[in-house]
Amino acid sequence: MSNLVRKQFYISQFHNSLLKRKAKELGIKETELVRKALDLSLKTIMPDTKSMEKWQEETKFIQDRMRQANTDRGVRTWKREDLYDR
Repeated sequence: MSNLVRKQFYISQFHNSLLKRKAKELGIKETELVRKALDLSLKTIMPDTKSMEKWQEETKFIQDRMRQANTDRGVRTWKREDLYDR
């Protein structure tokens, strides 16, 4: 627990009721439920770095293919099966 930082914020009565009900239903403290919700929410908003690196690799691959297609003037020099060898 020593790595926790105290934060104070305001929530609506509606959110407070939901938080209390869900924490009781799950059998955990409200603070733990808030931390779990933050973890889940932030993962959705900010994907992990490795996933981002993979998307950047894919983007570069697609851009390279598009550039290649433009220089070939529409003549494709690769076969569909070549894509699966990567």
